[in-house]
Amino acid sequence: MLRLSELKYREVINVADGRRLGLIKDIDLDLERGKINGLIIPVATRSWNFWARNDDVFIPWSAIKKIGIDVILVDLPNFVEIPSR
Repeated sequence: MLRLSELKYREVINVADGRRLGLIKDIDLDLERGKINGLIIPVATRSWNFWARNDDVFIPWSAIKKIGIDVILVDLPNFVEIPSR
């Protein structure tokens, strides 16, 4: 059995290009239907500026290919990282 709280410690890897996308920040749930819509990961910022914009990336559940012991593999062939500001 896998608990949702355990997912946040698994790194998300894009199998399309092998990039590490980061750790899970949150999970988007549809409580009425009882399903997971997707995962939310923070954009890696290159700046420690307190006022920097903090964008998140939504990964739809359909893009998740495998949930492993240490990582979550997703297939996002058109993923473009949002540049830090």
